[in-house]
Amino acid sequence: MISISEADFESLINQAMASLPKEHTDHIKNVAILYENDPSPEQRSKLELSDSQTLFGLYEGIPLSRRQGMPTTLPDKITLFKNPLQYSVQTLPELKEQIRHTLWHEIAHYYGLNHDQIGKLEK
Repeated sequence: MISISEADFESLINQAMASLPKEHTDHIKNVAILYENDPSPEQRSKLELSDSQTLFGLYEGIPLSRRQGMPTTLPDKITLFKNPLQYSVQTLPELKEQIRHTLWHEIAHYYGLNHDQIGKLEK
């Protein structure tokens, strides 16, 4: 496990976002990228997670592929969860990579990809 400050964690999120391919990040509109220490009980319940399951990130919103031109007023939300991410790694470089991977994964959900499609892209 590694432990870093909130400011450093936020900096790693910003670095991860800057490192992702521009063709994916330039088209993100009206999405708040946030972090919390842990998923809320409501988020865990909504996803039907057991006590032993970990959640690194969560996309909440209407994926682009399902909007059919509908305008949205509230932003979609991508939340990264600091504690599970820190507990999953041993070094700062591992944490940086896990944050980058999680952020990319949640952005893929924003574009409408499901876990199977994301898995195929990651191979």
